[in-house]
Amino acid sequence: MNFIFISPHFPRRTWQFCERLKRNGVTVLGIGDAPYDALDPNVRDSLNEYYYLPSLENYDAVYRAVAFFAFKYGRIDWIESNNEYWLQQDAMLRSDFNIQSGVKANGIRYFKSKAAMKEKYALGQIPTARSHVIEGEEDTREFIGQVGFPVIIKPENGVGAADTYKICNEKELQGFFEEQPDEVCVCEEFIEGDICSYDAIVDSKGEPLFESMTVWPPSIADIVNLDLDLSYYVSPTMPDSLRELGRRTVKAFNVFSRFVHLEFFRLTPDREGLGKQGDFVALEVNMRPAGGYTPDMINYAHSTDVYRIWADMVTFDRTELQPAEREYCCAYAGRKNSRRYLLSHEEIWNRWGDKLRMCEEMPPMMVRTMGNRMYTARLDSVEEAECFIRDVLKTEGEREEHED
Repeated sequence: MNFIFISPHFPRRTWQFCERLKRNGVTVLGIGDAPYDALDPNVRDSLNEYYYLPSLENYDAVYRAVAFFAFKYGRIDWIESNNEYWLQQDAMLRSDFNIQSGVKANGIRYFKSKAAMKEKYALGQIPTARSHVIEGEEDTREFIGQVGFPVIIKPENGVGAADTYKICNEKELQGFFEEQPDEVCVCEEFIEGDICSYDAIVDSKGEPLFESMTVWPPSIADIVNLDLDLSYYVSPTMPDSLRELGRRTVKAFNVFSRFVHLEFFRLTPDREGLGKQGDFVALEVNMRPAGGYTPDMINYAHSTDVYRIWADMVTFDRTELQPAEREYCCAYAGRKNSRRYLLSHEEIWNRWGDKLRMCEEMPPMMVRTMGNRMYTARLDSVEEAECFIRDVLKTEGEREEHED
C-alpha cells in the first residue's frame, strides 16, 4: 500500500500517524513545506521518502509531487493530511488521481461549508442551530428578528475559530457591516451550552472502531478574540445520547475510513425548538482529528493508541487493540506569558507532578488559542480535572480580588 501524507511535520505530533502506518508495512510518502534537514528526526524516520515544496499552497506543484511518487512507487492508494486546512486540496488530489479511499472534490462541500452541513443535519434529523448565509444587512436583520440577539457570525467556509464573532446588539451588528470581510459569512443563533465533541475513528462502512468525548469551553472564539486561557478535558465516559447522535451524524454525512471530530452543544438551559437542558445539539463537523494535542490526551484518558487504531483502519479496516480496563480524565490547561499566575511552574510540578503527562512550550502560531505553555495531566475524575485546571490558571489578580 502506498500512502501519501500531506504535511507530516505539522502539527508536530502528526508524525505518529505516519509511524504507525510504516509499522504496519505501508509505504509512507510525505509532501511538506519544511526542508528535509529541518524535519524532526521522528518525522524523517516515519517516512519512506519525503518531497519538499516551498509552499503547499501551489496546487500544481503538489500535483507534480504526487505524480512523481506515482511514477516511482506505482498506484497511490491513499492521500491524507488529517488537517482541516488541507482537506479540500486532499479531495482534489483524490479526484485527479482517481483515489477511492476518501471524499473527492465533488463531495468536500459538505465537510467544509457551514450552510451545506445544515442540509446533512436535516437529512439525519439531527437538531442544530438555525443559520443564515449573509447577503446583506436587510436579510440579516430579518433573520435576527426571528432568533434574537446574541448571534454568532463566522466564515461560511472557515478553519477553527478565526474571524468568528458574537454579536450582542444593534451597535455591534452595525460595526460588523462597516468592516465586513470579503468572504461569505453565516449568521447563526446563539446557543447556551458546553461544547462536547464526538471523536471517532470509523471504518470503510462508517462503523466506529473507537469513540471518545471531549468537553470544550463554551466559546473558542472568545479565547481567540478576548485573549483568554484555554482549558478542556477528555471525558472518561460518553453519554449514550451523544454516542447515538455522533453515529447518526456519521451516517448522514456518509463518512467512511476517517478520524472525525464532530462538535455538539450540550444545552445548559432549555432551548425552545431544540431541546431540554442536557440535550445535545449539532454545531459543526470536522472531518479530521481534533487539533493540538487532543489525540495524545485521548490516549492518556483511555489508555489506548488512536494513532495505531487509525493506521489499523487504513491498513486492515479493523483493529485488534482492545478497550482499556480503566478510564481516566485527561485535562489541558494553557498559560499565556501576558498573565501573572498564582502558582509558579515549580509549584505546579510539586503539586501535580505525578499526574502530569505533558508540559512544553507551544509553537508561536498556536499561542493565541492554546497558550505559550501547556500542562496536560491524567486525573482520576472530572472533579479532580477541574481542580487541576483551577490551580494552573488561577492568576495573581484573582488572589487580590479574594483578599479585597
